Amino acid sequence: MEVVNLSVGNSLLQQYVSELRDVTIQKNRLRFRKNIERIGQIMAYELSKKMPWQQVNVQTPLGTHQSVRLAEQPVLATILRAGLSMHHGILGFFDEADCAFISAYRRHTDEHHFDIVVEYQASPDINNRILVLIDPMLATGQSIELTYKALLKSGMPKQLHVVSLIASRAGVDYLKPMLKGATLWVAAIDDDLDEAGYIIPGLGDAGDLCFGEKLSR
Repeated sequence: MEVVNLSVGNSLLQQYVSELRDVTIQKNRLRFRKNIERIGQIMAYELSKKMPWQQVNVQTPLGTHQSVRLAEQPVLATILRAGLSMHHGILGFFDEADCAFISAYRRHTDEHHFDIVVEYQASPDINNRILVLIDPMLATGQSIELTYKALLKSGMPKQLHVVSLIASRAGVDYLKPMLKGATLWVAAIDDDLDEAGYIIPGLGDAGDLCFGEKLSR
């Protein structure tokens, strides 16, 4: 699995990630969602460089121009609910993409242990398509693994791109042998996980910060 860490070098991406981590700025829920959406847009732009392109002749008012356009649109597969803001940003750039949605959540068995539960799935045919799997927080890597396995019921993609906001180093290492041939796009990689499997320093629960606290299961 190729890992593209977009935190290398200074850019506006780092500004938005910094604001997402800031506990004071996090209190502005609208700004928090907007920053995730902006990061999704930046990552869509970077990802587009690895997609297939084709030449087309475009008629202008004064002549014909040989231009390039995407050869095909991807399928955007988003893990509910935390992925919705990033999904909106990426969909804003791949605006004709097909979309899949799948739920994956932690069911805690005790304070430090949990199972990943995958329930709802709505997906188009992904066979021989470019699949972009969107999950803002890549902590243990189990949600990505199980979600991808569930999506394979809808076909075998020819390319897999995983897009995350913040990943843990342990989660990245866990996925490398699982998703050979895939490309992982991240805005930051943090070194640690706590005993409950949350990224340290991370930013907290992205879903709760976007949409409000959920009842615990």
